[in-house]
Order: sequence, then structure tokens, then C-alpha cells
Amino acid sequence: MSRYVAYFRVSTAAQGRSGLGLAAQRSKIEAFLNVDDEVIAEFVEVQSGKADNREELWKAIAHAKKHGAKILIAKLDRFSRKVSFIAGIMEQGIGLVVAEMPHATDFQLHIFAALAQEERRLISERTRNALAEAKKRGVALGKNAQALKERRRQQALDYARSIEPILEPMLTGGWSFTAIADKLNVAGIDAAKGGRFTAQTVKNIIVRLRMEEIAHAR
Repeated sequence: MSRYVAYFRVSTAAQGRSGLGLAAQRSKIEAFLNVDDEVIAEFVEVQSGKADNREELWKAIAHAKKHGAKILIAKLDRFSRKVSFIAGIMEQGIGLVVAEMPHATDFQLHIFAALAQEERRLISERTRNALAEAKKRGVALGKNAQALKERRRQQALDYARSIEPILEPMLTGGWSFTAIADKLNVAGIDAAKGGRFTAQTVKNIIVRLRMEEIAHAR
């Protein structure tokens, strides 16, 4: 039997009121729990994943320490989007269990968090650079339909390039698109539009990368 303190995070008050964000997290946690496991308390935070001021989280940690329980979360990205924050919480000496990856070690959680953080940084950086370059060329961003189409195409390509180093080892290992999508979702990495990966989205990314290779080879 294991004892847990469940921690849920939603980004906006609207998500909290609607229950949509919470429902998905609860579903994952319920699927993880064994019959004899016990959730002794629940704490819900309405806060951005980028923020560190987590009043409810610190309450959850204090409660877990007091009762000899572990912190249980649904997904790593629901906990935090910053490696430094996750590392700091682990240093509190409290057990952290992620329902989507229950057997992950602290080291593996660090790796998954680092990959997700770097992927977001690269996308943000490349998007800013692409917009700045477009402005230099005098492109009327957002007003010209062709310019908007090109910007979206470039953003999709930038995203594909940023995630390519993560995909390549799995492709080389013969992983299916479905298996790759599942791994990326478990790691808490967001798809290009912020949603979850599917076999089709993985396929689209790979096709985009291969088409670019062909174009450059001409």
C-alpha cells in the first residue's frame, strides 16, 4: 500500500471552474492507483507552469512530509515547465511520482524535463528570429495572406527541426509513429500547437523534415 498527496495544476481559473483540465488529470491518477493505494489529500493550484510561486504545492509537500506520503501528479508538464524548479522540489527529500511514467527515476524525470524545456526555448527563439527577419524584409505580417501562410510554414518547419534530435534515435531504433507519439506525450513535450502527439502528427513532422532534405539536395 502506498500513500499519496495528489497535486493538480490548471493554468487558468476558467480551467479550474470548468473542471476540464482537472478531469483529465484525475483520470490519469485514478488509472495509476492500485486498489490498496490511498490518496490522503488533494491540492489544486491555479497557476502558470512557468511560475514558481506555488502556495498549494508547498502545502502539499508539507502535508506529504508530515504523513510520510509521496506527491502524485498526472503529468510532468502539469507540475512545472522548468528543470530548475523540478530539481528544487526533488531536493526537498519528498518522493515525486508521475502517473504517466510511474517507474521513472529522478534522473529520468530530469532528462524528460530538460528535453521539454529546451524544445520550448528553441521554438520561441526561432519564431522570434523568423519574425525579426521578416520585418527587415518589409513583409507586412498578419496583413498579407501569403506572408501569413509562409510564416506558419516556417514555424512548423522550425518546430520540426527543434524536435528532430529527439525523434532521430527513436526512428533509428525502428519505433512506430504511435510509439514515438506515446513517448513524447509521457515526456510532457507539447505538440506544435500545444496539444498531444498522435501517430499522424509525428508522421507529418517526419514528412516535413524529409521534404526539406530533398529540397536542399536539389
